[in-house]
Amino acid sequence: MIRYCQVIIAFTIACFSLSGYVQAEGYLTSIGKGDHQIPVVVVKGTPYEMGKKQGELIKQDASQMIHSLMKKVQTAAPDRCSNAHLDAAWKSIAPHTDPRFKEELNGFAEGTGMSLKTLQRAHAMPVVMDYSCSSIAAWGAATKNGHLYQTRNLDWTMSLGVQDYPCICVYIPKEGVPHVNVTFAGFIGANTGMNAKGIVLSEMGDSPGKDYPFDMNGVHFTTLFRHVMYDANSLEQAIDIFKNAKRMKKYHYVVGDGANLRAVKMLAHAPNLVIWSDNDPKDELAPQVMKNLVYQDEGRGAFQPLQKVYGKIGAPEMIDIACQIPIKGGNVLDVVYDATALELWVSYAKKQKEAYQRPFVHFKLKDYLK
Repeated sequence: MIRYCQVIIAFTIACFSLSGYVQAEGYLTSIGKGDHQIPVVVVKGTPYEMGKKQGELIKQDASQMIHSLMKKVQTAAPDRCSNAHLDAAWKSIAPHTDPRFKEELNGFAEGTGMSLKTLQRAHAMPVVMDYSCSSIAAWGAATKNGHLYQTRNLDWTMSLGVQDYPCICVYIPKEGVPHVNVTFAGFIGANTGMNAKGIVLSEMGDSPGKDYPFDMNGVHFTTLFRHVMYDANSLEQAIDIFKNAKRMKKYHYVVGDGANLRAVKMLAHAPNLVIWSDNDPKDELAPQVMKNLVYQDEGRGAFQPLQKVYGKIGAPEMIDIACQIPIKGGNVLDVVYDATALELWVSYAKKQKEAYQRPFVHFKLKDYLK
């Protein structure tokens, strides 16, 4: 009888331990080599479990990035980025933010040991700051193999040093679409990303500093992008999420669908939303528009090089054009996606060498979904 009880107890403990392992499943790996190595963290479970495991896996880099970023931002912009202003920004966006994001942030706080308040302030910081970026999407007859290729230049502020903490995070949620967030250690919001259904997202900021203080009563795109990647199985579903969101500030978005081979450009100056498809005579850049292609380069000359390679566009051609149109002096991250094959090529700036000046590293989402 005693031995029988011991076996039952041992079995119960083993099951409990195994259950805990599955719920907190995740691992840390990398792509690239040497000076171009990029950490890749893969997590699986509920939003809270994924946040906690991610925090545990990248605790040191995440803590260093967040504390360094907050110190630099608050030194450079002591009024706009004061604790009080960041707390007010978080309070404004929180009611509109996907509950899964907030649960993940809670888990991330536990996993890293950082205070939730500090992480909320760090994730509210982009809400009060300015962006200026670019993106191109091409597919079908515009590309060499019909695949949908999309670029994302993140042009921000090199002096903040976020580029020294690269991180690619693959999420395999218990419920929802697996997705990849090309980000920085400690920042779970998405400046860009792609899900396993081939939905790919890029953003361009249009709110100039003179517009500050911004109306922050809405959802910020960095959390909205995570929502889209969780839930969108098609371009139509992604568009519906944008339409139904309480959007804020002024942005452009490029949203691609690698499975169904379509993309749109959005002019999202809250509360209005204008959507252009390819070769649209009403596009703000018309007549410099083409079939099977949408783009927003903020006047930095993408049209002519796109014309030259039209019909032959692949990853190398998109990388070349992406490297011609960043805002030099602030190009912290460049990504080129093949959203049909679920692949991407990424370059992070390092120290003061900008992303367009560095090699791109190849990443296959399918390798992490097995």
